[in-house]
Amino acid sequence: MIKVNDLVKVFSTDEIETFALNGVNMQVKHGEFVAIMGPSGCGKSTLLNVLGLLDNPTDGIYHFDGTPVEKLKEKARTKFRKGNVGFVFQSFNLIDDLTVYENVELPLIYLNMKTKERKEKINAILQRMKMGHRAKHFPQQLSGGQQQRVAIARAVVANPGLILADEPTGNLDSKNGIEVMNLLSELNQEGTTIIMVTHSERDAGFAHRTINMLDGKVIVEKMNLN
Repeated sequence: MIKVNDLVKVFSTDEIETFALNGVNMQVKHGEFVAIMGPSGCGKSTLLNVLGLLDNPTDGIYHFDGTPVEKLKEKARTKFRKGNVGFVFQSFNLIDDLTVYENVELPLIYLNMKTKERKEKINAILQRMKMGHRAKHFPQQLSGGQQQRVAIARAVVANPGLILADEPTGNLDSKNGIEVMNLLSELNQEGTTIIMVTHSERDAGFAHRTINMLDGKVIVEKMNLN
């Protein structure tokens, strides 16, 4: 599904160049659950942004389902992401002025889905996430665990093949964190590919494989014994 070769991302100022990614090579197959770990500043989130087509690499090759995407312009990246990639963030990134229902609806509106079909999909995913009773509530009326459930619902409502999760339990207590990881694991078992950045050894244990990064490079990969 994903193949990157010699991926480089440089952030430049007038005085200094910082290599956030410095020759990353990795592959992720359809249906895999991969955890990316490493110290702060090692390039994990930058890699996730590139893989999610939120940003282009400075150099290197990136194939998504066989399509070269490393040089796409912003408009083309946005179009490619629709229906292909879902995002789950540590800070939830819900829109405060929209209800739970409206937050989950957004990806389907961007796909120009008809109202009736949108309603069916939204109600189904909210029920699955045990958030149907909160559909008319606003994010600030929810607990952190509930907000992350809504964020996952928004990420998967359009049935993307890939979910990118950046510290998805970072703002949650242990109980809610495990519930979120169980949800992601269920989605993976149903065929969704997941790439997750995490500092948590517990969360990484849910993945099939762990990739460790340091100084913008992949330094070791290991299979997890699930």
